[in-house]
Amino acid sequence: MAYTQPYRIKTISQYHQLMGLPSPQHPLVSVVNMDTIKHIPLDAPPAMMFDFYSISLKRNFNAKIKYGQQEYDFDEGIMFFIAPLQVFAIEPYKGVPIKRSGWLLLIHPDFLWHTPLAQKIKEYGYFDYSVHEALFLSEKEETTVTGLMQAIEQEYHSNIDKFSQSVIIAQLELLLTYGDRFYQRQFLTRKIANHEILTRLEDYLTDYFAGDEVAKKGLPTVQSVADALALSPNYLSALLKAWTGQTTQQHIHDKLIAKAKEKLSGTSLTVSEIAYELGFEHPQSFSKLFKTKTQLSPVAFRGMFG
Repeated sequence: MAYTQPYRIKTISQYHQLMGLPSPQHPLVSVVNMDTIKHIPLDAPPAMMFDFYSISLKRNFNAKIKYGQQEYDFDEGIMFFIAPLQVFAIEPYKGVPIKRSGWLLLIHPDFLWHTPLAQKIKEYGYFDYSVHEALFLSEKEETTVTGLMQAIEQEYHSNIDKFSQSVIIAQLELLLTYGDRFYQRQFLTRKIANHEILTRLEDYLTDYFAGDEVAKKGLPTVQSVADALALSPNYLSALLKAWTGQTTQQHIHDKLIAKAKEKLSGTSLTVSEIAYELGFEHPQSFSKLFKTKTQLSPVAFRGMFG
């Protein structure tokens, strides 16, 4: 069967059917021990998207998963979080059936209706991370996640009563909180990779403001900077926040203000001319941002050097 566009899986039951699993015990939530998925059929759609949340702990995964132009080889214990309607692709190795172990938790947004987590789950930025930004787990962390998955599975297979939803949601929220904690640990411990990202960010912004790119294209956006670094915007901002206390947008503004100070103190360009050169359509917007960042107007700052 040929697939010309991502294959959309609208229900958890549909996913179970595709993977050759028994029907889920609940239409809006499922916990899958990946050892029970013998293999993914070779004719399964390579690119898919779900109408539900997916949280997976994968180990011994003998295939590559692609997100956009990025790919990641899952040969270690890692976690990956997929939000509804995110597109991802699975690529087998040379026709070998895909095998893997670990856990998979599927949650339909409807399961969260009328609970605080229905909105709060959207605040967990890692659901928008790309595949190559997956969460590497230590052995201790993997044990913690496995324990939570097993607890949810136990509740899932228990007799459904009026407490079932509340218990599963409480366990899910704890799992998401651990995800936050472990990502913060990863930001701080993967020093070589993160230092490289910071260096590339600094180089990119320096080059952008040094040339005529800013005058032609306007101020760099968080999305354009993230694209240049081959990272997702949420991951980049979260990493920078953990390392520097500032978001990507704040780094862009800092570089902008540094360049503005250089022009104000070292050239005779008017404030309006500087604003246009720095990508602002309206000089008033430039002056407002400059004063917010420095507590001085551009004219007052220039006066310090007169």
